[in-house]
Amino acid sequence: MKLAAVLILFVTGLFSVNTRAQVSYHIDLTEPEHHLAQVTVSFPKADSEVLDINLPVWRTGKYQVLPLGDVIRYFTATDSQGQPLDWQRTASGQWRVQLPEPTAVTVNYQVYANKLGQRVSHINDSHAYLDASGVFVYSPSYRDEPLQVDLTVPSHWQSYSGMISGQQPHQFKALNYDVLVDSPIETGISQHRQFSADGRDYELVVWGEGNYNLDDMVKDLTALSGQANAIWSDYPLERYVYMVHATSGARGATEHLNSTVIQRPRFSFRERKDYLGFIKTASHEFIHTWNVKAYRPQGLVPYNYQQEGITELLWIAEGSTSYFQSQLLLRAGVITAKEFLVDLATRVESSLNTPGRAVQSIAQASANQWVSSGGDYAKNHSANIYSEGFIASWALDFSLIKDTKLQRSYRDVHQALYQQHRIPLGYSVEDVQAILQQVSGKDYQTWWQQHINQPLVLDYPKLLAQAGLAISYSDEEQQVDAGFTARSGSLVLEHVALHGPAWKAGIVHGDEIIAINGLRVTAKGLKQRLADFKAGDSIDVLLFSDDKLKRVSLPLGSKPKGDLKLVSVDNPSRAQKAFFKAWAGIDWPFDKNGEL
Repeated sequence: MKLAAVLILFVTGLFSVNTRAQVSYHIDLTEPEHHLAQVTVSFPKADSEVLDINLPVWRTGKYQVLPLGDVIRYFTATDSQGQPLDWQRTASGQWRVQLPEPTAVTVNYQVYANKLGQRVSHINDSHAYLDASGVFVYSPSYRDEPLQVDLTVPSHWQSYSGMISGQQPHQFKALNYDVLVDSPIETGISQHRQFSADGRDYELVVWGEGNYNLDDMVKDLTALSGQANAIWSDYPLERYVYMVHATSGARGATEHLNSTVIQRPRFSFRERKDYLGFIKTASHEFIHTWNVKAYRPQGLVPYNYQQEGITELLWIAEGSTSYFQSQLLLRAGVITAKEFLVDLATRVESSLNTPGRAVQSIAQASANQWVSSGGDYAKNHSANIYSEGFIASWALDFSLIKDTKLQRSYRDVHQALYQQHRIPLGYSVEDVQAILQQVSGKDYQTWWQQHINQPLVLDYPKLLAQAGLAISYSDEEQQVDAGFTARSGSLVLEHVALHGPAWKAGIVHGDEIIAINGLRVTAKGLKQRLADFKAGDSIDVLLFSDDKLKRVSLPLGSKPKGDLKLVSVDNPSRAQKAFFKAWAGIDWPFDKNGEL
């Protein structure tokens, strides 16, 4: 269906509410100092014995069950005459209201909003960030009905959302709850800019003080937003809102249907390295407008807000998004070829230093994501859908480029997913494999079994050589490797590498090192102390393990010294340069001396 037709249906449905039941939401934010607000939700006449009222148990973009319902107090339900109705809490995210006779139902409750870092809800005297999953209840009976949200806010506040604005200030309208739950609201004291790119309208809303430069942000977001046609043939939107929180420490981001929220420490925008973190995050979330919001795995279609949606394809939803984010920025001229290759080198090094990549397949990691908790065990025994999903996407891209003699790429796969499996269809493993065959003319089931259904172990030198690249290190020497890392400022071990020197010696996560060869060692001096030895030496380690003093003989290993980097191979061929351009979208960036 063409975008214009979709928009006509959207607008027609949105404003033809006279013939459809409407759910009305109101939130009072006039006393925000204690993170509290009062919510009123009015549901149309229900002709049933009970009306179930739900609050999601997870929010979109975070594949983990959360205790969202714990923030609701003073819950009441009344009928159309204002008379109280009996109700029971029947699940962590459900209230069941008893209806003696058919009636409209109004529920009231207080919500506590102080989960800024989780990007669920946050209310204080300068703003409110409202993700419906942690603020606004819904009834499955009226999930598909149009709705209106009204906010009562301090007089000097401004309100923004990806939803359609209503006729009154601080009012928004949506076709249904699925749009509301995927269209967060930012209201309060903020800075606001508008811009356009490739015929679409965009807004930048920044809450919080910091060392950011709005002009630079708008310039780069404009360039980024105009690069979507490098992958997709059209847009699933006409308007998009970049929401940015400059905070005292919270960081992260979440994609939404028509917007994103990006959180960065307030003084982490000026330095180039910090700014790259911001703009790459913005690119990641913008790409999600297609990959996840316009098309996503069948296990997540439709969203079931009350339970997990298991799928083996989350690596495509997240890892492939990570893979494309720097590509769009490179094509847009926002980052340099050197910055692009540094990012790739960092990801390769991270993968090489994650033992779990050789233990768990990326398909298994996707299915396991809902209970993934990170930490020492995960690093040793798990693949990460973001980082290893990036690597799997890269390997698949190179395979397609090679098999099609530079004519097609992984971008064509995502264009096909967008065209053939747009919501509400979703896609399966078989669908992706069919598209791979359409794009390449080859059967990819064997490749899939080897790289997706089994742990992903790649020959990086061979893979990189196709694009004229090679691995090097900033320091060609080797350094000793003990096989562990400690918490910052202490010698309590936060990670012991699987099958590394410390692992083989019986040292475990949580142990605290006290001395080496009979001499006390500090966190600050550990690196220098280890430098006194060479690979193959055995050191005597005194440590506490479960509060018991323990002595361990630790034979040291070795590992490359310095940062991994990607360089040009010697005398790159014309074919390698052409492969690089087919992949990265830019001409060969190295000069005749191999410098960027």
